[in-house]
Amino acid sequence: MNKPRMTYFEKEDILHLVISDEPESGSLELSPNVTAELNENGELIGIEILNASAFIQDTILDANFAKELSLANIQTA
Repeated sequence: MNKPRMTYFEKEDILHLVISDEPESGSLELSPNVTAELNENGELIGIEILNASAFIQDTILDANFAKELSLANIQTA
Protein backbone atom coordinates (compact mmCIF):
# COMPACT_ATOMS: atom_id res chain seq x y z
CA MET A 1 0.00 0.00 0.00
CA ASN A 2 1.22 3.47 -0.83
CA LYS A 3 1.56 6.29 1.66
CA PRO A 4 -1.60 8.45 1.54
CA ARG A 5 -1.14 12.01 0.36
CA MET A 6 -3.24 15.10 -0.09
CA THR A 7 -3.07 17.78 -2.77
CA TYR A 8 -5.00 21.04 -2.81
CA PHE A 9 -5.54 22.82 -6.11
CA GLU A 10 -6.16 26.37 -4.96
CA LYS A 11 -7.27 27.86 -8.27
CA GLU A 12 -9.94 25.17 -8.75
CA ASP A 13 -10.65 24.78 -4.99
CA ILE A 14 -10.29 20.99 -5.23
CA LEU A 15 -8.91 18.76 -2.50
CA HIS A 16 -7.63 15.39 -3.72
CA LEU A 17 -6.79 12.62 -1.28
CA VAL A 18 -4.81 9.74 -2.75
CA ILE A 19 -4.80 6.48 -0.83
CA SER A 20 -3.27 4.30 -3.54
CA ASP A 21 -1.52 4.92 -6.86
CA GLU A 22 -3.53 2.15 -8.51
CA PRO A 23 -5.33 3.14 -11.71
CA GLU A 24 -8.85 4.47 -11.25
CA SER A 25 -11.44 2.32 -12.97
CA GLY A 26 -14.58 3.87 -11.54
CA SER A 27 -16.01 6.43 -9.18
CA LEU A 28 -18.96 6.87 -6.89
CA GLU A 29 -20.55 10.20 -5.95
CA LEU A 30 -20.88 10.15 -2.17
CA SER A 31 -22.59 13.53 -1.97
CA PRO A 32 -22.64 16.64 -4.11
CA ASN A 33 -19.01 17.68 -4.66
CA VAL A 34 -17.54 14.54 -3.01
CA THR A 35 -16.46 11.62 -5.21
CA ALA A 36 -14.86 8.34 -4.19
CA GLU A 37 -12.36 6.97 -6.70
CA LEU A 38 -12.27 3.18 -7.02
CA ASN A 39 -9.86 0.60 -8.41
CA GLU A 40 -10.91 -2.34 -10.61
CA ASN A 41 -11.90 -4.33 -7.49
CA GLY A 42 -14.19 -1.55 -6.27
CA GLU A 43 -11.81 -0.58 -3.46
CA LEU A 44 -11.31 3.02 -2.43
CA ILE A 45 -8.12 4.56 -3.85
CA GLY A 46 -8.90 8.27 -3.52
CA ILE A 47 -11.38 11.01 -2.72
CA GLU A 48 -11.98 14.23 -4.62
CA ILE A 49 -13.74 17.17 -2.97
CA LEU A 50 -14.93 20.03 -5.17
CA ASN A 51 -15.49 23.46 -3.58
CA ALA A 52 -13.24 22.14 -0.84
CA SER A 53 -12.92 25.33 1.21
CA ALA A 54 -16.70 25.63 1.65
CA PHE A 55 -17.05 21.88 2.29
CA ILE A 56 -14.44 21.90 5.04
CA GLN A 57 -15.80 25.08 6.62
CA ASP A 58 -19.35 23.67 6.63
CA THR A 59 -18.15 20.35 8.07
CA ILE A 60 -16.31 22.07 10.91
CA LEU A 61 -19.25 24.35 11.67
CA ASP A 62 -21.67 21.37 11.66
CA ALA A 63 -19.39 19.41 14.01
CA ASN A 64 -19.03 22.34 16.42
CA PHE A 65 -22.79 22.96 16.40
CA ALA A 66 -23.47 19.28 17.16
CA LYS A 67 -20.93 19.38 19.99
CA GLU A 68 -22.56 22.50 21.46
CA LEU A 69 -25.98 20.85 21.31
CA SER A 70 -24.65 17.79 23.12
CA LEU A 71 -23.08 19.92 25.84
CA ALA A 72 -26.29 21.94 26.26
CA ASN A 73 -28.32 18.75 26.66
CA ILE A 74 -25.92 17.42 29.31
CA GLN A 75 -26.05 20.68 31.29
CA THR A 76 -29.87 20.83 31.31
CA ALA A 77 -30.33 17.17 32.24
